[in-house]
Amino acid sequence: MANSKYEYVKSFEEEDEVMLPNLIVVRIEGLNFRRFSDVHKFEKPNDEKALNLMNTCAAAILEEYPDIVFSYGFRDEYSFVLKKKSAFYKRRASKILSVVVSLFSSVYVTKWKDYFPQMELRFPPSFQSRIITCASMEVLQAYLTWRQTDCHVQNQCNTCLWMLIKCGKSEREAQEVLKGTGKQEKNELLFQQFGINYKKLPPMFRQGSCVLRRAKRFKLEVEDIDKYKDGETLVKSPGRNVILVHSGNIASRSFWSQHSCLLKELGSFEEDINKVKPEYVKSFEFERKLLPSTWIVVRIDGRHFHGFSEEHEFEKPNDGQALNLMNSCAVAVMEEFKDVVFSYGVSDEFSFVLKRDSQFHDRHASGIVSAIVSFFSSMYVMKWKGFFSQKGLKNPPPSFDGRAVCYPSKEILRDYLAWRQVDCHINNQYNTCFWMLVKSGKSKSEAQDYLKGTRAQEKSELLVQQFGIDYQTLPAMFRQGSSVFWGEEDPTESYSDGPDGKSWKKVVVEHCNIIEQSFWEAHPNILDEEH
Repeated sequence: MANSKYEYVKSFEEEDEVMLPNLIVVRIEGLNFRRFSDVHKFEKPNDEKALNLMNTCAAAILEEYPDIVFSYGFRDEYSFVLKKKSAFYKRRASKILSVVVSLFSSVYVTKWKDYFPQMELRFPPSFQSRIITCASMEVLQAYLTWRQTDCHVQNQCNTCLWMLIKCGKSEREAQEVLKGTGKQEKNELLFQQFGINYKKLPPMFRQGSCVLRRAKRFKLEVEDIDKYKDGETLVKSPGRNVILVHSGNIASRSFWSQHSCLLKELGSFEEDINKVKPEYVKSFEFERKLLPSTWIVVRIDGRHFHGFSEEHEFEKPNDGQALNLMNSCAVAVMEEFKDVVFSYGVSDEFSFVLKRDSQFHDRHASGIVSAIVSFFSSMYVMKWKGFFSQKGLKNPPPSFDGRAVCYPSKEILRDYLAWRQVDCHINNQYNTCFWMLVKSGKSKSEAQDYLKGTRAQEKSELLVQQFGIDYQTLPAMFRQGSSVFWGEEDPTESYSDGPDGKSWKKVVVEHCNIIEQSFWEAHPNILDEEH
């Protein structure tokens, strides 16, 4: 990390470590998925292909992150349980929830065509995530019982609702018919009016899906569907090291004891439970509400992007197409989330500034970070072909981690942005020298030794004398990063999406010096709290 007078801004970062012996659960759920399912014409009340796509995403999470040993999902949500003594991302809540939701979103887009080959993805799927800290195995058991009970209640209600709608009732009329009905009454309605035995509906609809690690001793050759232990259904393995199971009670002692990896990495349940109070489980949510009247910055960073860039053969030291892809995703974020007033990016990172009085996700850090990271990740995969038409996106797809930091004043916020731009310059100048030396024949270690202890002026002279490169003439995007913000309204222009021919602002990308006062004087509305 570059040393500069602006580094004091790091002191505003807060620790959000989940302390041992708490168990960590990451719960993700779709954002605006009712609209997403309507636009993409998902089958009601359950779309088997959409559910299997969710299961595939969950399997990818377990394949990529060995610390996650169990997951359970239904409809548009999934819960991931980390092993008891996990040190994943040093147990920092924001990092954990963001990398999980990011990879889940990327895989969802990547695998879409496998399940919906005839349907284009109309807009990016996005999810939010949160951390639940289970103080004991009993709390974890209660949490899983709550989620599976919710699966059953929601599915039974939705099955009745959509059967009534399909037979001619409006949604409001169907809701009135079901108002106040109990479990038995819904079962009778389905059987008497539609000839449906609820208990014979596919287990995935009624019970949800579990993706867990395959035990090393597990030798069974799995068929497409195979009956397995106490009425569970073991479905064809979605990955090399994981299995997909449908079970009537995932929080029972018998289910847990049949999977040795769960006993080893998490522990056992002392006794079975039937009912839990949701309020009790919700009290264990790990939530941080950000300070009011402060500028929120969400900074996202590419996860393992050094390897990702090598795998996809990005140009060194800078790949203009890769940077423009990042910029395009940042533009999409600002267009989607109106509370974001400015963003700044360099290399594989972007910082998004939310307006001072933002109430986005009620200023809950997990909701803000996960929504932005998820949307950015989906857009990155969706836009990939537009920038790399000749390169396929390889597995695993890209993912990002994120964090939210509050800054109390515009001055400190600007110092944060200055810190990131200073870092951009120092790192880019070093990388430019490093890769020119490597391309001239030196090994990477020789290039590192050659540059060790050199100052900015010496690096500039090296580029000129050895390679004929004037550093100041390199593209501004490489040297200064990218600033993304809403441009000023131009009364002489009108845009096609503007009603009645009125002028509309649009998001612009510029590569300029944001440390100097002149930029902010030229664009006073960016941080104008009254605007």
